[in-house]
Amino acid sequence: MRITVVRGDITAEHVDAVVNAANNRMRGGGGVDGAIHRAGGPAVLADCVARFPRGLATGDAGWTIAGDLPARWVIHTVGPNRHAGETDRALLVSCYRRCLEVADELGARSVAFPLVGAGVYGWSVEESLSAALEGFEAAPTGVDEARFVAFSDPSYDVVTAALA
Repeated sequence: MRITVVRGDITAEHVDAVVNAANNRMRGGGGVDGAIHRAGGPAVLADCVARFPRGLATGDAGWTIAGDLPARWVIHTVGPNRHAGETDRALLVSCYRRCLEVADELGARSVAFPLVGAGVYGWSVEESLSAALEGFEAAPTGVDEARFVAFSDPSYDVVTAALA
């Protein structure tokens, strides 16, 4: 699997699937979650309600349609919220591994990832990236490209340097 990085907005990525850093409720939220729901339109939320009536567990992943996004699917994953006492790094690794497993179930060959858990959930960019690489290594996959989409220049610089 080829790992790439771009600086930009994950909602504009032309890939088979985009990964949403969701919350347990699966009803939209802030950050990446809010951006994906806004750009994808009401169809994404309606599919979340239908597929995840009780939400989604931390460290797990599931998919919905992508609505108005250029991608075909949204793979939602719930990262551990460090500020809420969820400090088990294995849950963060699981997010990335489970996303690749779901991508394989869908037949997705290209997947755009945010830095799950970085930001309001309290994990650093470095910690999220390290967990991603560990999760990728643990999941044999048919995905051809895992693309990190960094929203800020500092995040882009960290990911680019780490992957060099």
